[in-house]
Amino acid sequence: MRNLTLSLLLIGAATGSVTWLLGQQISGQIEKNPGKPRVAVTDFQASGAAAPLIAAFNTTVANDLASSPVLNLVPKTSYPLQPPQQPSDLIPGVAPPGTGSVAIQAKRLTDWSLPPVTANYLGIGYGAEDRGMFVAFGWFYSTATNLPSIQQAQIFGKIYTASLDEAGAIDAGHRYAADILAQLGGKSLVGTRIVFVSDRTGSKEIWVMNWDGTAERQLTRYNSLSSFPSASPDGRMVAFTTYASGTPAIQMLSIDSGRKLPFYNQRASMNSFVTFTPDSKRVIFSSTAGGGPAQLYMANVDGSDLHRITASGGIEVEAKINPKTGADLVDVSGRGGMPQIYQMTMEGTDVRRISAGTGEATNPSWNPDGAHIAFAWTKGFEPGNYNIFVMDVASRQTTQLTANEGRNENPTWAPDGAHIVYASKRGRQSQIWVMNADGTGKRQLTKTGNNEKPFWVNAEQ
Repeated sequence: MRNLTLSLLLIGAATGSVTWLLGQQISGQIEKNPGKPRVAVTDFQASGAAAPLIAAFNTTVANDLASSPVLNLVPKTSYPLQPPQQPSDLIPGVAPPGTGSVAIQAKRLTDWSLPPVTANYLGIGYGAEDRGMFVAFGWFYSTATNLPSIQQAQIFGKIYTASLDEAGAIDAGHRYAADILAQLGGKSLVGTRIVFVSDRTGSKEIWVMNWDGTAERQLTRYNSLSSFPSASPDGRMVAFTTYASGTPAIQMLSIDSGRKLPFYNQRASMNSFVTFTPDSKRVIFSSTAGGGPAQLYMANVDGSDLHRITASGGIEVEAKINPKTGADLVDVSGRGGMPQIYQMTMEGTDVRRISAGTGEATNPSWNPDGAHIAFAWTKGFEPGNYNIFVMDVASRQTTQLTANEGRNENPTWAPDGAHIVYASKRGRQSQIWVMNADGTGKRQLTKTGNNEKPFWVNAEQ
């Protein structure tokens, strides 16, 4: 059990103006429940200019929480018809013995822990307009029966101010949901983005979208083949391979402005597959600069200070640096014949194969915990087709996440370590999908053209 001390305020006047009192210290407690906590969040209500916007707020909160694997969002169909909207609606006490339905009395927090809701936590609040701004008042409570007062059950109470339009209501909803997730050990993906390859304009270009598939935006317009995007851990740069100059070369762009950043490509028939060090200052990439099959090279983020890492007899591609240690990497190597995943130090020593050696194992991606990778493999259930697996690198134990859902490749972990984005070809087109790290909650993000090779980008630091 941990204590959280939060400041806050209460509300409201009949005149429609919004006032609050800052500085009141309220302690809340979170119970450590076994399994995923059950969270109920009521639909906020609003009046005046905020009324037509509150639905966007409610939808955003529900979507953010429902997509998180750290909790179970209780369906609103089990809620009472007139739930509380603010702390003054709540009354202290515990439901008497034999009470079996939250509909009998929805004003006690402990009532929400009873069937049919059976929630461990309750979120309530409402929206308003104040001086031309959208304002949401949101509270979050424990429903535990051993907490003696409403004040001690409160985990947080906050005011979320945004522009008085739909975008503002959505932004406020994201922030309220993020605060709930933070209390339950989860991380919000708001602010993160996904870069990917799309042919919707007639050629393969690099695109970017928000983490939830909204706000798709074209980054390159080369009318050529651009592919294999990656991004710096600080969220500022995207690197990719382009054939715009005739041979595959690496290009760097600012992900926000689209401005081209300097990168010196070695004279070679191929420079490709960039991965960044955790500090975003150096890169490892594949190049044929030394002759023969592509090998791994390290350089500064502008291509200077180059030195070679591997010297195997097979092709070495798709290097990914461990984000936790920065001291080791995995890559896809043909040194043993069929492509397999190998692990080595940053200088190419202590090389060992970590995939099983059967089928084709490609597209490794580190979980932020530095202990697991996601990858594509042609073995497991539905052999012969690429599917997504997760491996515990220390034990080499694997778990299959996709099967009988087309061809699934290029997994990348989200910054929260709890979601994976990947490309799935079901039928004639490839699209970008996202799923929880256990393979549940699969959801399609793109619909136009062929879309592939997604890479999750951290929020800019």
